[in-house]
Amino acid sequence: MNTRNTGLRRTVIALTSSAVALSLAGCGVVDGIGGSDAKASPTKGDDITVGLLLPEKENTRYEKFDYPIIKEQVEKLTEGKGEVEYANADQDAAKQLTQLQGMIDDKVDVILVDAVDSKSIAKGVEKAKAAGIPVIAYDRLAQGPIDAYISFDNELVGEVQGKALVGALGSNSASKKIIMMNGATTDPNAAQFKAGAISELKDKVIVAATYDTKEWKPANAAANMEEAIQKVGLDNIAGVYSANDGIAGAVIDTLKSAGASKVPPVTGQDAELVAVQRIIKGDQFMSVYKSYPQEASAAAEMAVARVQGRSIEFDALTRDKVSSPTNKDIPAQLVPVVDLTADNIQDTVLQDDIYTVKQICTAPYKAACDALDLK
Repeated sequence: MNTRNTGLRRTVIALTSSAVALSLAGCGVVDGIGGSDAKASPTKGDDITVGLLLPEKENTRYEKFDYPIIKEQVEKLTEGKGEVEYANADQDAAKQLTQLQGMIDDKVDVILVDAVDSKSIAKGVEKAKAAGIPVIAYDRLAQGPIDAYISFDNELVGEVQGKALVGALGSNSASKKIIMMNGATTDPNAAQFKAGAISELKDKVIVAATYDTKEWKPANAAANMEEAIQKVGLDNIAGVYSANDGIAGAVIDTLKSAGASKVPPVTGQDAELVAVQRIIKGDQFMSVYKSYPQEASAAAEMAVARVQGRSIEFDALTRDKVSSPTNKDIPAQLVPVVDLTADNIQDTVLQDDIYTVKQICTAPYKAACDALDLK
């Protein structure tokens, strides 16, 4: 099976689903009933509480984008009557389970959970379901009886990264050695990123060493990179597959500390501000831009539709299917991704108002920004 084509097919479905949902909402269609007065179903009105559990703060996206966007969208969809109860686990799976239990005790109406540990969260999901609270897995596919899942096409993310790295290595890439710096084994997304990347790297490069980054922490990535340099040799490393921007930053710093005169191509993901600046400067080759506003807004729509019994809108938002180790054919939406390089910063993070030129082009990067004509 051609995974690249499958991934592209999934993203088209996701986009179509979103468009259908917006169309239905605009027409006031609720469970087959038209008209602007058909706002809330008998299941629940606008006075709802959405529980939001996010995993950590190392990645700046959660506090800067996900939480505020979901909060704003819930308020918008409920005419200011709905609210979000928010908790961040600081990369502590046990803490997240306690937070989830707290939301069950508070009798929230629906829970969005981005799991620290996809396996251990299952017991909490089961408790929520027993209490009659729907659970939607957000960004990471949680185990247990979840009602739906929304994330990016994670295998496609890895494919984009792998393809970009091979392209950066040139026509004789098959003779060149790379290091693979994957994400945390507790995160199912990391396995999908890795699988997608390998599908593009296989037989096109030499994978000289592979590491999993415990808890996604840059410090752990730095230690792994130091070991890789000792094992493979600094001058023999032609590139690094890095699963995200936090890892990429640690890899780049470690390569420089080891004496690299020029940093080899390093991939990333999440389009963090510091990563965009590294790309502009030429230290990081690429990142993967994922539209957090699109993912977060759709997640809020799904949560509200699920609580209010808007089955047509909910189905339109979840037309794909995924499976976890515990559940099959979970309704899902997979949001598309973009290969971010110096060539398309203007058309991605700037155009979508993720960052401003002023935020990106601080004094150390102004000359590079001018060269790219960023406006």
